[in-house]
Amino acid sequence: MANVVIPYSPRGHQAGLHNGLKRFNVIVCHRRFGKTVFAINELLKQCLMCTLDRPRLAYLAPTYKQAKTIAWDYLKHYSRPIPGIAINEAELRVDYPNGGRIQLFGCDNPDALRGIYLDGAVLDEYAQMPASLFGEVLRPALSDRKGFAIFIGTPKGKNSFHELYMRAKDSDRWLTALYRASDTHIVDQEELEDAKSMMTPEEYEQEYECSWTAAIRGAVYGSEMAAAEADQRIRFIPVDPMLEVHTFWDLGISDAMSIWFVQAIGSEIRCIRYYENTGHGMQHYISELEQFKKKHQFKYGRHYAPHDIAVRELMSGKSREDTAREMGINFIKGKQMRIEDGIEATRRILPRVFFDINRCKEGIEAVTQYRYQFDDKKGVFGKTPVHDWSSHAADSLRQMGAAWSEILTRHTPKAVASEYKADFDVF
Repeated sequence: MANVVIPYSPRGHQAGLHNGLKRFNVIVCHRRFGKTVFAINELLKQCLMCTLDRPRLAYLAPTYKQAKTIAWDYLKHYSRPIPGIAINEAELRVDYPNGGRIQLFGCDNPDALRGIYLDGAVLDEYAQMPASLFGEVLRPALSDRKGFAIFIGTPKGKNSFHELYMRAKDSDRWLTALYRASDTHIVDQEELEDAKSMMTPEEYEQEYECSWTAAIRGAVYGSEMAAAEADQRIRFIPVDPMLEVHTFWDLGISDAMSIWFVQAIGSEIRCIRYYENTGHGMQHYISELEQFKKKHQFKYGRHYAPHDIAVRELMSGKSREDTAREMGINFIKGKQMRIEDGIEATRRILPRVFFDINRCKEGIEAVTQYRYQFDDKKGVFGKTPVHDWSSHAADSLRQMGAAWSEILTRHTPKAVASEYKADFDVF
């Protein structure tokens, strides 16, 4: 093993990182820095040098497909000179002769990470990952053997990645580093000027200069959420016990669910809570509803769910609508509509929406990050949003947008202001 030569020659900045890492690290870097190559080789080094029995290390991307596309070839390439390795294509993992293993995961399936132990993890493009992933799933996995974590990526607005970076800067236990293209000179000036001429200023500042304030590229609700912040509609919102609370659900996939809790008065739509979880049955979510009600002493109004809540499961012959009804929740099925129509309906009501800055934190971040898929061949954004961790909050918000827009269209323009509150008193 000592005579094996890995075909990797780190650049100066990469070498400095390899030598200066701490247990927890936040690395912000521009495009073409070589962050994934750095990350894979750091995992490989740590795996082969680990003195613990059966070391386990993980590379995580926002989705499983991204992990395979971005990092799998790198992991195989740099591992191949090592004799006695076993490459498992089906599980995106490489096993090493010392009993170690490096495996690739996607944050779109967090359950795959539950119950395992890790000696180290790299979270690549952390700005596109759910904020709860590390605390709820990965941090416990690192505890048994005091594993390390590297958060790495390019900014996508002031989200959980920015918050983590700012907190880490004030801690001696964390390493923080920020690499702008204008400072590293990895990309030559001619190429930078060419990129700048083809990109919007916001795109260039975000991708090459690591700007936290540049607009998120292709954001579905970018201007609406920016307006909500500018208008100070993202702030503390009290729960009014005199108003009914209505809920809007997304059933998601693989048992994931998300819920917006909403109150309305006059022309205001107040999002007072967002809740999302996975791996639980309907009873868990109904229990969450009851606990929130008990804490704030209000009454529930209507509960909206997507139309497919009525689909019956093959094994039980029952739908989730049936299960919820048996537990005391009567859902109203939302109208089936195209995603683009639901997005437009949501845009129409967002100027009326207020968000509680604390209880809706994860939902706000998800809706802000929700973005359209970019078509590399055509060089334009498509009509279909990316399906990732942000989709659940956006889909349940779309339930709300569709329901509110339907009610608003039943009023004449002059009657909206006077009838709006009365309509939602019985909503």
